[in-house]
Amino acid sequence: MSKFLYGIDFGTTNSALSIYDEEKKEIVDTISIPSLIYFTETKSLIDNESHIVGEKAIEGYLNDGMKGRFIKSIKQILSRTTFTETRIHNKRYTAADLVTLILKDLKFKADEIIGQNCNKAVIGRPVFFDDDNTQKDTLAQTRLKKAAENAGFSDVRFQFEPIGAAFAYEKTITKRERVLVADLGGGTTDFTYLILDPEKVGSKDRKNDMIASGGIYIGGDSLDSAFMWDKGTPYFGKNTTYEATPGKVLNVPKSLFANICTWDKMNFFNGLKIQKEIEEYYYYSGNDPKFKNLITLIENNLGYSLFRSIEKTKIELSELRISNFEYANLGIEIDENISLDQYNSIIEKDVNKIETYLNQFLETHQIKPSDIDCLFLTGGTSMVAAIQRLFKQKFPHIPLNSGDNFKSVAKGLAYSGYLFEN
Repeated sequence: MSKFLYGIDFGTTNSALSIYDEEKKEIVDTISIPSLIYFTETKSLIDNESHIVGEKAIEGYLNDGMKGRFIKSIKQILSRTTFTETRIHNKRYTAADLVTLILKDLKFKADEIIGQNCNKAVIGRPVFFDDDNTQKDTLAQTRLKKAAENAGFSDVRFQFEPIGAAFAYEKTITKRERVLVADLGGGTTDFTYLILDPEKVGSKDRKNDMIASGGIYIGGDSLDSAFMWDKGTPYFGKNTTYEATPGKVLNVPKSLFANICTWDKMNFFNGLKIQKEIEEYYYYSGNDPKFKNLITLIENNLGYSLFRSIEKTKIELSELRISNFEYANLGIEIDENISLDQYNSIIEKDVNKIETYLNQFLETHQIKPSDIDCLFLTGGTSMVAAIQRLFKQKFPHIPLNSGDNFKSVAKGLAYSGYLFEN
């Protein structure tokens, strides 16, 4: 019987698993699913199940009229000490429990492909789960390890995600290269500077080749949040005024709208107190129609469908000079042309933070442009035009390469079997 190893890239937006045959020394297959879970409004009468994972989660959520609980960007709560649990159908779910559901789905699909149970996995992790905070970083990896164990993996190792991406790239080169890898995902941006050599593929000792790693807690979700704040929230009453006392006109607190700019804060509106406050603002605003959009968004759980429109605009602007930010649902009407220049202006602060961190990373580790033979970019956010421009302007004479932005890391993790020799 063949001996298999799984390389698992549990991502903020998508998760992938590569199946590696350790006897044939080759990848058998790579599967990928969105990192999404939908808890139906009621449990199934047939199998008593209440959740759907991946693409089917989107389908189920939309088919059910966007009821139930839809959970996205789970990876971002792994490092949050404030998140202990959530209750769904009167059942308690910790962060590890939620991640387990996605890992189980990936493992089930992979086990079916190889026809046996595989309990050995190299799991990717960002260089920092939360901006160089050791306590939160330890908490996140502990939760991720617990999730892997719950999913049926008894033999687990961890590898930095950009190193995984580098090993995937190493399989394509013909000579030794000094490479700067940038892994730009949904939640984080990670950098690794290392030496790659096709003659060392599969080598058990690569420690001396790993020269420097670092990361920052900014990714595609940050860009979507900035876009929502700038272009989305005005349609939901960010500029609404109200008059609770005759003659005294005030602005609705901006803090309300910060909580619709990131997916994980949407639950902020579940409390009765905040819902009552929103109803009062609506009343004292003279029933402002844009503020009514906010109530519709919250009451009908429309956040995911709205952010899909935002992501569509982002993707289109990776290739086009202009896109249309469109959304129409239950009386909410958004139809606005967005130019690439406008979009770049909106995300400029986040791109500048990435550039500032990159400069610090290079300076701290004394890496000069002349020390870099190649740039390797991976992750969905690496396709954003402003990100591409950042690297091309900063390193104009260095070749910029990229692999499969959604599967490179998983493949490289599957090539990291040497970790089990330690």
